[in-house]
Amino acid sequence: MLIYDRQGRFSPLRAATLALCCAPALWLGWGLANDTLGPKTLEALNHETGVWSLRLLLATLAISPLRLITGWNKLITIRRMLGVSTFAYAFAHLVFYIADQKFDLLKVASEIALRFYLTIGFLSLLALGVLAATSFDAAVKRLGAARWNRLHSVVYPLTVLALWHAALQAKLKVSEPTIMAGLFVALMLVRFMRGRVPVNLVTLSALALLMLPLTAAIEYLWYAAATNIPAARVFAANFALALAPRPALVTAMIVLALPLAAIAKRVRSL
Repeated sequence: MLIYDRQGRFSPLRAATLALCCAPALWLGWGLANDTLGPKTLEALNHETGVWSLRLLLATLAISPLRLITGWNKLITIRRMLGVSTFAYAFAHLVFYIADQKFDLLKVASEIALRFYLTIGFLSLLALGVLAATSFDAAVKRLGAARWNRLHSVVYPLTVLALWHAALQAKLKVSEPTIMAGLFVALMLVRFMRGRVPVNLVTLSALALLMLPLTAAIEYLWYAAATNIPAARVFAANFALALAPRPALVTAMIVLALPLAAIAKRVRSL
């Protein structure tokens, strides 16, 4: 069962992960049953499943960096559950979109073909489906470790497509896609650091600080390329303390969890 490890013992980590993966679906189900999702129910379901798919995708990508930082090898046992849950929410995202189009499959197909943000979203969903289908032990044995690893490296360009899809769909409300893009960059930088620079409290703290200008730059590039809003003013707003926390600050605060994890590892070793 999902909450047991390979030795058949109850795993609190796997149980907590399963609860985390199911919680958004239960919350949406409760909202649907109690009519609290607003007047456009299908649109709300479509939006929330898409957002949760991206969040779980980033959580999946965070497993290896966290394992590197903390030395907690048991984290690898929940990566498959997170990855399959990512695909489940992404598939639900498509289903709710089809339902919102009154199950007119011809219209859905034409929209996917003609609208760029839908095209890249659909491509990322197909790639997620392939990764989910080959995430099990039998697929690893059949493909072999080297081929399996090459196939699953598709997750990185897939994430870029998914984030691009989210930003295009959000249009001007890109705060959350910007935060997610910043977190993705941070996770990729941790992977790049491995074997090149020490991955410790100092370097991870520097990374958290670096995410302030990097995330602001991501938001700047989006507004400069996709809107007529002055991108320089958007960039400057990330450092204005009088405003609500902007994506750059939120991203940096989340990335601070990485040096905190390094501290926890040191305390644990002592």
